[in-house]
Amino acid sequence: MKHLFVLAAATLISAPAFADGHLDAETIEKIEAMLASIECQMDPDDIEVEDDGYDLDDVICKGGNQFDIKLDKDLNEVSRRAE
Repeated sequence: MKHLFVLAAATLISAPAFADGHLDAETIEKIEAMLASIECQMDPDDIEVEDDGYDLDDVICKGGNQFDIKLDKDLNEVSRRAE
């Protein structure tokens, strides 16, 4: 029984970013890499975890344009709104 508890605890600790509403470092790195590929950047503190993905607030892109971008759970851009 003790081994089952340890296994369950380890699974929860290693669960994806959605488990507790907080982002893990790996997910932040993936989001930052995706943004860099489209010549954008943002403060990681402005990434919000949602049930269906991520809401990126105050994303600054090449040319100085600012956007709010929504990503699905697989980090695909779902929408972009200029601010």
